[in-house]
Parts: sequence; structure tokens; C-alpha cells
Amino acid sequence: MELKEFLYDLPPALIAAEPEEDRSRSRLMVIDRRAGTIAHRRFAELGSLVRRGDLLVLNDTRVLPARLRGKKATGGSAEVLLVEPFPNFPTLWIALIDASKKPRVGSRLYFSEEVSAEVIGDMGKGRFGLKFRCGGDFEATIARLGEPPLPPYIERQREVRPEDWKHYQTVYSKHAGSVAAPTAGFHFTEELLEELRASGIETAFVTLHVGPGTFRPVREQTVERHRMEGEWYRIERETAEKIQRAKACGRRVIAVGTTTTRALEWSAQKKGRIEADEGIARLYIYPGFTFRVLDGLITNFHLPASTPLLLVAAFMGVELTHAAYAEAIRREYRFYSYGDAMLIL
Repeated sequence: MELKEFLYDLPPALIAAEPEEDRSRSRLMVIDRRAGTIAHRRFAELGSLVRRGDLLVLNDTRVLPARLRGKKATGGSAEVLLVEPFPNFPTLWIALIDASKKPRVGSRLYFSEEVSAEVIGDMGKGRFGLKFRCGGDFEATIARLGEPPLPPYIERQREVRPEDWKHYQTVYSKHAGSVAAPTAGFHFTEELLEELRASGIETAFVTLHVGPGTFRPVREQTVERHRMEGEWYRIERETAEKIQRAKACGRRVIAVGTTTTRALEWSAQKKGRIEADEGIARLYIYPGFTFRVLDGLITNFHLPASTPLLLVAAFMGVELTHAAYAEAIRREYRFYSYGDAMLIL
């Protein structure tokens, strides 16, 4: 399958630079896969679009203050994106480094008077090992110095505001570890979640720590040749049992986001069904994939030639995906992280 099938032209004005003030007021495109129909609603109407007994599964990962701005010993600027800590060593991290010249192993980066990091290894693909030196509590210091890692297509990403800490998290985020947000969850408010539960719609949570590879464009010209980077996930026993009961009773399991989808489908592929599980998910979902868990998907509008877009096309069908995206552009939906949503049933 050729990657060019998943390219599209998006007017820059449709890239959402700011979130909706009221998360649930975002627009919602509703797609019936079987009928091939497309309808237009508001996210706040979700309770009227799903059924009593449906199970929504959400990713409760929390975004790290992962972007650090520093300088090299020579005085040049260096921007660091923390990707993953070394197990049991809180001051050792794998990171991406953006600098005018590739940093040398043994060189040092400076972020404040009390915080610096030594480059201890070149791990390839732009990743480096960093060993931090900090005068106080490391996590508290990084929380103070770090910024939310807004995506590069948000033009003001270098103008981080205090409210970005609130907006670039889901209201149910719990377990810190992501360098990008599970953006399909942005549309939920605590009030909407309570309203859904009160109407008999169940919720459950998985954790998948989103890495930078999730949102990188596919570079291979042939879709099948791309390889996903691994991301840590956990499915608790309570969530697994809720999913098992829903499937046994014929109730729908609706994943909130492509990251939730990959955690669930990866685990089900390994074990034959959903069970309590933990590990590294490496599942790459593209058209032709057989879904074992999902009956529905809530997701945003994704970048061209990206792995989330390919996952959506796998679930919805390539032709219907093209039609939905063309309709979204025609009706001026807002795209990407802070944009509008679609519900696929």
C-alpha cells in the first residue's frame, strides 16, 4: 500500500492553535461504518450517541514537563525533550536534543545554575543518554524548569503559557510518563464523565505512556515497511475484567484515542483476549489489520501520513476515511491536538 494514499492538503487556518475554552463544546463528526454515513454534532452530546452499557476505555497517562531549554558549554542553545527515564535511576534519561551541532558524548548542557546534564551516550536516531546533576529534589526541579511539550505544528510552541499545563492534559490524567498527550481525551470534562456514568455508560482506564514516535510521519513510501517505536503500557485487572464482561454480554467497547487502541489490541493479539498486562507495546495498525477488541473509536483529526491516521483508516476503511476528512475540511473542522473529534461506530 502506497503512503501517498494517506496524504491530504490541509489549509493552515484549520490547524487548531488554541483549545476550546469548554472542552466538551468541540465539534464531533459521527461516522457509522456499516451505513457509511457522516453526521455532525457537539462532543457534549456524546451521551445521546452511545448506548447504556457501552464501555469507554481511556488512557490515563499524564504528560511530563518534558521540554527543557538550555545551553551548551560553548554558549549555543540546546533544547532537550525528555523521552524515557532509565529504570531505577531517576536522574538518567533518554532524550532528544535539538542543537545547531550534534552534541558530543562527554559534553555538558546547562539549564540553570543548579541543573546540568552530561551527554553519556549516543543511542542513534537522534536519541542521547543524559545524566542530570541537580542541587535539590530532581523531580521538583524538572517540574519547575520543564515546559509542556506542545507539538511543533502549534506555531506558538515557544510561547508556553501557564494555562497550557491545564489544557495539554486530560482531566483524568494520573500516571506521569508521556511526552505527548492522548489528545482524544481532551474533549472530556469531569461533568461530562459523570453524566455518562449516571446514564449507564461505563468507563475504564489503561495507561500507555505516549512517546514521540506515535506522532511522527511515516517516512517509508510503502506503508507496510514502517516500524513503530515501543511504548510502555499497563492494563489493570479491573479494566481487563470490565472489557471481558462487556464482550461476553455483547456490549460495545469504545476506545478513546489511538493510544488506548494500541494498548488494547497489542495485549489482545499477544494473549488472545484482554487480561491484566504490562509491557512494551510495538503494535503498528494500518489497513488490513483485524481488530479483536474495538467496537468504536473516539479520535481527533490526524496529520497526513501519520500512524494515527493509518490506524483510523484500518478501523473505518480507507474510502470512508478519505470522505470523512474531505468533509471535515469542507466544513472547517479544527484539526490536530487542540482540534475537534470524531466518533466512529
